[in-house]
Amino acid sequence: MRRFLFVFLALVVSFAAAAAEAPRLPAAAIASAHPLATRAGHEILSQGGNAFDAAVAVAATLAVVEPANSGLGGGGFWLLHRASDTYEVMIDGRERAPLKARAGMYLDKDGEVVPRLSLDGPLAAGIPGTPAALDYLARRYGRLPLGQSLAPAIRLAREGFPVSERFTQMAEARRAALASSPAAAAVFLDDGFPPAPGFMLKQPDLADTLERLAAKGRDGFYTGPVARRLVKGVRRAGGIWSRRDLREYSVVERTPIVGTYRGVRVVSAPPPSSGGVALVQMLNLLAPYSLDPMHRTRRDHLIIQAMKLAYRDRARHLGDPDFVTVDVARLTGGRYAAELGREIDLPKWQIPPLMPTREQGTQTTHFSIIDRDGNRAAVTLSLNTLFGSGFMPPGTGVLLNNEMDDFVAKPGVPNAYGLVGNAANAIAPGKRPLSSMTPTFLESPDAVVILGTPGGSRIISMVLLASLEFLHHRGGVRDWLALPRFHHQYLPDTVYYEPGAYAEAEVEQLGRLGHHLQAVDRPYGNMQAIVWYKNAGRVEAASDPRGEGLALAQ
Repeated sequence: MRRFLFVFLALVVSFAAAAAEAPRLPAAAIASAHPLATRAGHEILSQGGNAFDAAVAVAATLAVVEPANSGLGGGGFWLLHRASDTYEVMIDGRERAPLKARAGMYLDKDGEVVPRLSLDGPLAAGIPGTPAALDYLARRYGRLPLGQSLAPAIRLAREGFPVSERFTQMAEARRAALASSPAAAAVFLDDGFPPAPGFMLKQPDLADTLERLAAKGRDGFYTGPVARRLVKGVRRAGGIWSRRDLREYSVVERTPIVGTYRGVRVVSAPPPSSGGVALVQMLNLLAPYSLDPMHRTRRDHLIIQAMKLAYRDRARHLGDPDFVTVDVARLTGGRYAAELGREIDLPKWQIPPLMPTREQGTQTTHFSIIDRDGNRAAVTLSLNTLFGSGFMPPGTGVLLNNEMDDFVAKPGVPNAYGLVGNAANAIAPGKRPLSSMTPTFLESPDAVVILGTPGGSRIISMVLLASLEFLHHRGGVRDWLALPRFHHQYLPDTVYYEPGAYAEAEVEQLGRLGHHLQAVDRPYGNMQAIVWYKNAGRVEAASDPRGEGLALAQ
């Protein structure tokens, strides 16, 4: 008995010591693409919620106030770190192809891709995953009831909020698609035109749908009246959804991709996202080089080559791991990086050019959260292109995604982002399309970084460039986000760069190394990042200056 008491007391002391050593952050931080979403997350933290409850609030609020980029009709990836036991997981809330989907559904009788068929209207929509993910996150990882975390979003949907100039511009970009859906036009257009800045946008149908989700969890969306309205609206407009599609949807817990770069641990999204595999591949390819003292032209040449190689593997090998075998260990391993590394300094590949795409920029959304206990979430959500398919089933308030375009409609034919692929990402019933979303954690002995961004196929390269800034220069987080960006995705064989990224002389120097460069019309991306400096006891958060977001540490 005495021995038992001694062991028991020793365990109590050890647990108490571990609890005492657990870091308590000086502030919780949230960075998101809209000020109202960031404030909603902090509201939930102030009510006793943790980072995961706040993630529910931020995601749901973004569905209301930033409907061009995410919503209940879309999906995404939720990268989580639980501080109490250092458990890390990715919640896969990616959309699934309807059970009536087939490989040739976007081809004409001659086997050619029908323009816009996978982008506009209900046939372009996969089965949404965000509502199921919200419910799952609250039940499995949160502290608060789902309804409490959804309350800010419900309030904003019911009472309305003033739209910004940015919203007006996005609505103008997709006016034709929105106008073709009477329910969507009634919400997002004002007498057929984009609403002027300051217009009070109210979404009572969406508020009703959110309230049903709050009351009944996932069943409030995937069964019952909401499900019936969703399927009825889709089928009447030419789509192929069924009640079974909704009923059988479920989120999946997946093991994150983990790598190291010069002693820094890298955690990112696994398939069906290509982000983590490509990010770790690129860092592995660059690890043998001392980038800091290198001339910028030489440094960027190597980074561009690493991008090419990783995006080439994306096209060759990646898809939904529930349908195809993806050898993640090999693709992210050091031996494979050494094999690829023989190609990294070749002056040029002879690659047939493709027309550049216009479907790039800020589509999709990302937010980063850390609470005072050290729980953290990096979450990237999407409808795919702006306002998704542009279609809203009447009576739901739910704008549907056009994520079916992320599948390969035909091998070698680029999608809206200019990405190509093969059978690994072909359409199949119940399959999840490959994604570029790259929610990421970086952890060194003295700092933790939480980051991610929207931007279509450019997401991965943006996360790479921001990661390299942290890993090599350790400047302020706001500085990383403001730096001009460049991007290569294997096809087309072009380096796209933001205005101001390169002077004319630098373009010429990279040209002599075999690169074709092309400036884009406008800045792209909308990164949201947080850094916890563990030794200094400081938390910094930043929202991309290209957007209208808000980062708050308090």
